Amino acid sequence: MTIRHQSFGLKHLSLLFTATVCVLPGLQPASAASAPVYTEQGKQWTHAARLQYYSQDQGSRVMPLQWFLALKQANGKPFLDDSLSRYGYLPNPDSKTQGLPVGFTVNGNAVGMTCSACHTRQIEADGKAYRIDGGPAISDFQSFAADLDSAVGRMLDDQPSFDAFAAAVLGGSPSAEQKTKLRKEVETWYLPYHTIMSIALPKDKPWGPARLDAVAMILNRVTGLDIGTAPDHIIKSNIHLADTPVRYPFIWNAPIQDKTQWPGFADNGNDLLGLSRNYGEVLGVFADFYPEKAPGQLLGFDYLKHNSANFDGLKAVENLVKKIGPPAWPWKEGKWAVNAKLAAQGKAIYESPTQTENGGCAGCHGIRDGIPRALNKTWATPLCYVGTDPKEFELFGLTVDTGVLAGAKIPFLEKPLKAKDENAVRVLSMVGMGTLLQHTKSPKTLDLELKAQTDLGLIERLAGEARAAKDRKVKEISERLLKKQADMVTADNAQLKGAYQTMQAPPSPQQAGGYACKDKFTDPTPAIAYESRVLQGIWATAPYLHNGSVPTLAALLEPAQNRPVEFKIGPAYDPEKIGLAVEQSKFDYVLKTTDCEGANIKSGNSRCGHEFGTRLSKQEKAALLEYLKIL
Repeated sequence: MTIRHQSFGLKHLSLLFTATVCVLPGLQPASAASAPVYTEQGKQWTHAARLQYYSQDQGSRVMPLQWFLALKQANGKPFLDDSLSRYGYLPNPDSKTQGLPVGFTVNGNAVGMTCSACHTRQIEADGKAYRIDGGPAISDFQSFAADLDSAVGRMLDDQPSFDAFAAAVLGGSPSAEQKTKLRKEVETWYLPYHTIMSIALPKDKPWGPARLDAVAMILNRVTGLDIGTAPDHIIKSNIHLADTPVRYPFIWNAPIQDKTQWPGFADNGNDLLGLSRNYGEVLGVFADFYPEKAPGQLLGFDYLKHNSANFDGLKAVENLVKKIGPPAWPWKEGKWAVNAKLAAQGKAIYESPTQTENGGCAGCHGIRDGIPRALNKTWATPLCYVGTDPKEFELFGLTVDTGVLAGAKIPFLEKPLKAKDENAVRVLSMVGMGTLLQHTKSPKTLDLELKAQTDLGLIERLAGEARAAKDRKVKEISERLLKKQADMVTADNAQLKGAYQTMQAPPSPQQAGGYACKDKFTDPTPAIAYESRVLQGIWATAPYLHNGSVPTLAALLEPAQNRPVEFKIGPAYDPEKIGLAVEQSKFDYVLKTTDCEGANIKSGNSRCGHEFGTRLSKQEKAALLEYLKIL
C-alpha cells in the first residue's frame, strides 16, 4: 500500500463552460462487454509482461480461496459475481481462477491482491474502453472491503447461510464437527478483519472510487493487528479513523523517482528501496505478519517466521513496473487528435523559467537528475508546498503502543521503540528495516545466528538444569548477538534509514510560509510539502492534486474558488478538458470538496492550492492542455 501520491493537476476552463457542456456524443461510456484498446506504453511493455503484472503474487492473503468463492452478497448472488466489476475492478480473462479480476491472485489455497489491482486504469470515450497499465485505478476499495466484512458477518450470524457456506467449502454434507471447526476458523479470521474495518473506514465521508487512505491503513494494519502481545495480536487502541484519502498514483516512473509517497517521506530509486516500498504495500493489503522476540536472531526479533510476503514476487513486480512506459494519447486522428502547432505553443509555456500563475510547470515537474541511490540514476522529485490540503501530515502525529516490539532497535539506523506513545511511522520503519535486513543478511550473519540457535537448542535439551542457569545462558547468547548487530548494517542497506522517515509533530500550513519547495523530506521549512512528480502520461491520471479533489486538468488551471464544488467519479473520460467527464454512470458517488476558509483547507477533501497557470489566457490554457496530452 504501497502507499505514494501527488501530481500537477488542472481543471475546467470556467464554471460556466463546465455547466454548459453536458455529455457529448464522444463521451458516452463504452459497453461493458467491449474489449479494451490497450494504449501504447513502450516496446518493453509486452503482452506477456502485462499478463504477469495482472496476476503476480506478492504475498497478500485476503482469505482462503474456497471461502471467497462460497461467500454471498446480501442479494444472494456470489460475492465474486461480475468479477467484482461493481467495485471498478477489471475483468481478467487470463486468470487461472475463473472470475478473479485484474490484480487478484491465488497462491496455494489463498486469494490475495497485487499491485495491478490499484494501478491499472480503464477509461471510456467514443464508445470504447482504453486500458492504461500502471495508471491509478478507478476502483472503490472501501466498498469492497466493507462489503466483504458484511458478507462474512452476515454468514456467521445466520445459520442457514453458514450451512450453505460450509457445504460449498467442505463439499457434500459436512458433519457437525467439521462445521464447528470451520466456524472457528472463520471467526478467527473475522475478528481482526472486522476490528480494523469497523474502526478505520469512514462512514459519513467514504473515500469513494479512485481514492483511499493508504498510509493510515498500513499503519492501522501493522500497529493494530500485527504486533499485539495477546494471542490474537490485536491492539485495538492503535487503530485510527482513516479519513485522509489520497488518489492512487500512476507508477510508470515510480522506480526512478528519488522519493516517493505523496509527502515524500520514503527515499526511493534503487532495488532495495523499491523492495521496501513494495513490502510496505503488501503489509497494507492483507499480508500475514506477526513479529516475535527471538534471542537467536541478530536483531533480537524474528520478522520473517510469520510473514507471508513473497519477496521474489515483490522483486518481479518492481522489474515489471520498470518496463511500463507512460501511455501515449490514444486518439491519433479525428476530433480528439493532438494539434501539433498548438502543442508546440503549450510546450513553451510549460518550460517557461517562471513558476507563476502564468505557467512554468517544468520548474517543479520537469526531468532533472535526482539524488543518486547506490550508483543508480534517479529523477528529482521536489517536495513543494503549494497550498494544497495538509491533512495527510496529521498521520505523522499518530502515537501507538508498540506491543511485542517494545525495545526493538537497529543500531545506527533506528533507536529503540518506546513501549507506549511511540510514533506510528517509526513502528512501520522498524518493521520494514528489520524485515529487509533479516531477509538480505550476509552468510557471516547466518553462520552466527545458526551457532546461537544451536546453542539455544542445546540449552533446551539439558535435562534437570536449573531455570536460572538456562536463563543466564540465553542472556549470554543474546548479548553476544547484540554486540555483533552492527555487522548487519552495510553501506548499501544503510539507505533503508530513509525508507520511512518521520516528523516530531504534524506541522501547520503557516509553517510553510507560502509556495516553496525543498529537495529532502528532512529539510527545514516548508514542513508541509507533497511530491511534484514528472508528469509523463498525466493526461490519464484524473482526478488531480494528491487528494483527487479536482476532476480535470482544465479545472486545475482555474483559481480554487472557480473549481467544481462537487463532481462524479468514474471511467467516463473527457478528452477536451482532460479528465473525468461530467456525467458518470459506473458509480453512484459524488465527491464533495471544501473551500479554503479556516479548517476547510485541511478537510482531506479541499480543492485549494496549486494555482499555477490560472492567469493564462483562454488560448494559452488551450495550448498548455494540448501539450500535456503528449507529455
